[in-house]
Amino acid sequence: MPKMKTHSGTKKRVKITGSGKLVRERTGRRHLLEVKSNRRKRRLAGTVDVAPTHAKKFKKLLGI
Repeated sequence: MPKMKTHSGTKKRVKITGSGKLVRERTGRRHLLEVKSNRRKRRLAGTVDVAPTHAKKFKKLLGI
């Protein structure tokens, strides 16, 4: 059986914490920022945990 390859797109978007949780950036902070309010941009800053419904799929793509 060949080795399973890590999904390149997923490894760029999702990081694994020390406790094993998955963390991702919020969407909507790349471009067209002039039209978005400061409040909205602040809310989109930082990282957020991956939803439990998606975590299982992401872990499989990462080979965990």
